[in-house]
Amino acid sequence: MSTWSQGTVRVDRSLTELAGGGYVFGPPKSTAGKRMVVVPAVIRPALSQHLATFTASQPDALVFTSSTGVLLRDGNFRRRVWRPALAKAGLSGTHFHDLRHTGNTLAATAGASLRELMDRMGHSSPRAALIYLHGSDARQRAIADGLNRLVESELQGQVRKRSSGDVEHDRARGGHAGKDRLRDAEG
Repeated sequence: MSTWSQGTVRVDRSLTELAGGGYVFGPPKSTAGKRMVVVPAVIRPALSQHLATFTASQPDALVFTSSTGVLLRDGNFRRRVWRPALAKAGLSGTHFHDLRHTGNTLAATAGASLRELMDRMGHSSPRAALIYLHGSDARQRAIADGLNRLVESELQGQVRKRSSGDVEHDRARGGHAGKDRLRDAEG
């Protein structure tokens, strides 16, 4: 269900395939599963077109259905849609559920906190959210670069006043001389 005018999608139920066949709607696995998710602006035009073209007009209509407007069956979707899309994109070995992992990792890269990731994914525990979170070499480089900027900024900004009122940079004294003088002056 969506509140599309605000660019959000509301998740308030889940669909479970029954072992003997058929499907049943029910609540999400946890209370946290009921949530509102803001869709990135770059995705909204494509999703708006999809909603206008393929989704019924009822407020509780399913967003994604088969070509005949009924529930997507996992096997049919994989065979008719997912595998051809992967082949066209030159990808292999990617599972549909991998998109959930990718989305969570991208949200973290964009700056989402663990709490925000949990809310977005509908998880009630940090452990569940962390299962979907993956590191990357690019992110490791970005973290190292960020740490470098912090340290350089701190080193450049460490200015201490000597008891005589002169200004001294700790870095010029090997990092500890200014602290020793400050301790002596307080002592």
